[in-house]
Amino acid sequence: MRNSTISLVPVYEKRYTSSMLSRCCLFALLAGTCLAQDAARMDQIVQSYVANHQFMGTALVARGSQVLYSKGFGSANLEWDIPNSPNTKFRLGSVTKQFTAASILLLEERGKLKVSDPVKKYMPDAPTAWDKITISNVLTHTSGIPNFTSFPDYAKFGVLATTPTELVARFRDKPLDFEPGEKYSYSNSGYVLLTYLLEKITGDTYEKFVRDNLFTPLGMKDSGYDSNSAVIAHRASGYVSGPKGFENAGFVHMTVPQGAGALYSTTEDLLKWEQGLFGGKVLQAASLEKMTTPFKSNYAFGLMVTTEGGHKLIAHGGGIQGFNTELEYFPEDKLTVVVLGNVNGRAPGEIAKKLAAMAHGDNVKLQSERKEITLDPKVLSRYVGAYQMPQGQANLITLEGNQLTSKLGNQAPVPIFPESETMFFLKVVDAQVEFSGNDAQGRPTQLTIHQNGMDNTGKRLDDAEAKKVADAAAAVAKRFKDQTAAPGSEAALRKMIEDCQAGKPDYDSMSAGLATATRQQLPQIQAILTEHGKIQSVTFTGVGPAGPDIYQVKFEKGTLEYRIWLSPDGKAEASNFHPVQ
Repeated sequence: MRNSTISLVPVYEKRYTSSMLSRCCLFALLAGTCLAQDAARMDQIVQSYVANHQFMGTALVARGSQVLYSKGFGSANLEWDIPNSPNTKFRLGSVTKQFTAASILLLEERGKLKVSDPVKKYMPDAPTAWDKITISNVLTHTSGIPNFTSFPDYAKFGVLATTPTELVARFRDKPLDFEPGEKYSYSNSGYVLLTYLLEKITGDTYEKFVRDNLFTPLGMKDSGYDSNSAVIAHRASGYVSGPKGFENAGFVHMTVPQGAGALYSTTEDLLKWEQGLFGGKVLQAASLEKMTTPFKSNYAFGLMVTTEGGHKLIAHGGGIQGFNTELEYFPEDKLTVVVLGNVNGRAPGEIAKKLAAMAHGDNVKLQSERKEITLDPKVLSRYVGAYQMPQGQANLITLEGNQLTSKLGNQAPVPIFPESETMFFLKVVDAQVEFSGNDAQGRPTQLTIHQNGMDNTGKRLDDAEAKKVADAAAAVAKRFKDQTAAPGSEAALRKMIEDCQAGKPDYDSMSAGLATATRQQLPQIQAILTEHGKIQSVTFTGVGPAGPDIYQVKFEKGTLEYRIWLSPDGKAEASNFHPVQ
């Protein structure tokens, strides 16, 4: 990887000639020109999201201590028209978790605990179900403790002041979602539990501990624990996108997220954090190795560890009312990318990936820069078929006239447009579809979806399997046109609800994906449905564009809108619900 910091003259060189000096000036000029061009292109990347009303916030890119790009966009406060700037403070959401993890490892270095210790060593009154849960399980989201932000009453207690003890009491007696260490399932409860343990072991508040042991030593003067009452200079307000533009985000009491998501910071302070953490100023080398070694599903201690574009990436995103954030570090070239947004949405993560690609010398093409070309229908016809994606869905490619369409799983079909003979792009989202390989008939053997810095490749299904997928899609399209429910969907829905209320779902009647999701979320689903009471009526209200049958289910204590997809074999392929106000 090319280092953008150019050493013009070796430190041991004492004498200079006029030719050496002129070459040095030329190198410096070229380096400065490249950096300026990169910064200008980075600015175009971020501005594309600003122009589409998807992003307000700040962004920073640095290699080592050299800042390559730093700028604010949009408003920190729309009502007063105060612009965002590099010193604007943003709520971090789950980027907080790495600070909590580092704090726990500091306690281990000081002999106060071991991450291999069972939680019950420090919480003797913990339920029996927690006997095998270690602190390491909690750090890596493998404890099985259910996620309190998914509880049906979260909207009610999320706006009220609380303490770590009170919050732990909300989930401590819930059934575990799985045996400790068996699998990964993201749970904010775990990092609230770590907050509780830290305060119990140290006698300090979480706020004081991170300030005294992390922020102050690193000179992070613009970082802290957020508060609903304190006056915090240069703090951004949070927003959501509404039908008429940005709206003020909903309220959350900042005593609730605790070590799972309550900190605030700036892009410049987070650069200090990355330099300190990975520069050996926070943890000993052995502790940092623990923190950055993934256990399951690429998750380590408060950090995701993956590979992006051939480069090792250590990162975490965050989301909380009105804010989304992304903090990425590439250890091979000490590249830091920080994007902090004060409007909810996926933009910070997408922007960060594009800025990182730019910094690594990759060509980044914006969605608005993609140009559609015309291909012969004979060429387009080669792509028609079904492709099995790794997540289990089939991606059905169809051709009508001169237009290819992609239907991924239960999603609505969307048109795809050629920019080369093998590469197509979507206009509804920033994603590309690439066809490659050739079978005996000259048809591609695989399809790859490029989106959000990830590549997902599916293999072409044989003609018989493809016909089944196409027939199912045609049936969905007809049902949507006629607005008729799939045969048996009401009966399947009633059975699913009653089985979940009893805590005994019939997993054999579900697709593998729905069965897995139901197993993971059964305690929360059961709690919601039990709270609503018995079914009073089930009313079909229509078919959605993607094919779900939509029902209003009236219970003794409220109404839920359910969407259910049935596969051709009658199994429940997917399902979701939400309250009807």
